[in-house]
Amino acid sequence: MTEEFDIVIIGRGAAAFSAAIKASELSSGQASIAMIGFGPLGGTCVNIGCVPSKYIIEAATVVHTQNNPRYPGITSSSAKIDFEKLMDSLREAIREERTTKYEEVLRSYPNIKVFDGRATFIDRNKVCINRGSEDLGIGGYNFIIATGSSAKIKEITGLQETGYLTSDNVWNLNVLPPTLAVIGGGFIGLELGQALSRLGSHVKIIKEHNTIAAGIETDLGNILMESLSREGIEFITGKKVTRVYRRNGKKVLEIASANGREEIEVDEILMASGRKANVNDMGLEKAGVEYSERGITVNESFKTSNPIIYATGDVVDQRYRLETLAAREGATVASNIFNNLENGIDINQVPWAIFTEPQFASVGYTEAEYSSKFGKAETRAVRLSSVPKARILREDKGIFKIVADAQSGKIVGVHAVSPFAAEFIMEGVYAIKFGLTYNDLIESSHVFPTIAEGLKLTAQSFRRDISRMSCCVE
Repeated sequence: MTEEFDIVIIGRGAAAFSAAIKASELSSGQASIAMIGFGPLGGTCVNIGCVPSKYIIEAATVVHTQNNPRYPGITSSSAKIDFEKLMDSLREAIREERTTKYEEVLRSYPNIKVFDGRATFIDRNKVCINRGSEDLGIGGYNFIIATGSSAKIKEITGLQETGYLTSDNVWNLNVLPPTLAVIGGGFIGLELGQALSRLGSHVKIIKEHNTIAAGIETDLGNILMESLSREGIEFITGKKVTRVYRRNGKKVLEIASANGREEIEVDEILMASGRKANVNDMGLEKAGVEYSERGITVNESFKTSNPIIYATGDVVDQRYRLETLAAREGATVASNIFNNLENGIDINQVPWAIFTEPQFASVGYTEAEYSSKFGKAETRAVRLSSVPKARILREDKGIFKIVADAQSGKIVGVHAVSPFAAEFIMEGVYAIKFGLTYNDLIESSHVFPTIAEGLKLTAQSFRRDISRMSCCVE
């Protein structure tokens, strides 16, 4: 038996939902849409990504603030933590969000039919869903692959036998590990490392490289690492984990560097070495879809090597794996299909952030990237301590950096390590999108006092010595 649909979407996460809803809206609910997938509805973000990670981050921030008041005259009080109860509430928050934003939303779109199962291409325009005793064939005029990503696991001797956590299953914890080794950095390792550290775990982050995370300029990364280290997180950089084994109820990591070998003994291991595209066991060869271990190859409008098949979100071979980017790509593909367009997304206008405290946020080119591609860049950096609101908050670890074209003064990159950086990075997005210069930022009034004012101060530093300015000087 074969069912035919206008659009067949493989996946049930952010990109898939965005594409399905956009397609339904564009067709006034007339398009027949199939959505195929397995596992919890909603994909990575709501189940094992953004929602649970930000929940535990905010909970850990409450604990940290209570234990470490910023202002003289306020006495700290030790926060009492029932970790199992906290994790139960986290899992309930996931269930509520999944029900509200995914399960109930589907009821508004009767033309979207959801199939449970794994879809495998059997030719260029048909998939088969294995449903136990029977297989169901699904055909379509267009396909969108949105199968997302999963935790990338490094090949380390003894790791599988010893056992480990990933960002996919750490949410099942009911007991906080007294000591935790995080293998790999990036936003996953940094965010969860700081959150669990603030909740009481002694955290060691082990990285093969000396940089704190890929994509962060060295000066910003060093400030973020210094701030996290000051809280008690131990960074072990330039070293590689070569073997893992159990000893006396503990997990032992053997690590190697140019200076020799050493051992680290912990209660638990968190593998945080990034994520990999879910491209295996889909029959992509039979569909004529080109891919690699990095993901599916697409053109600027997200079309694969098979012209009726598109790919969006984490499964795509692209620079960022972000929920917001996946959603935009899904909607863009649906619009391209129904309006016969070839629209894409400018990746240099896509912001990203690490939700540590302080936060890191970035959009556009780094200084090195722009200089290598287009010639000399002009940059300015201003320390957080120069911002009045930061001094009011008694926060001093942070930095703002603007990258501009040396000839025109147009802003091409904005980067910050700062409280609330993820909230105000959109100012950088709009500056890049609309071709604004640092003079345009200077000539726009900002609210005083705010942390976001740091961007204006950075723009002003292109024209003057900001140490010789009073507050609110234009």
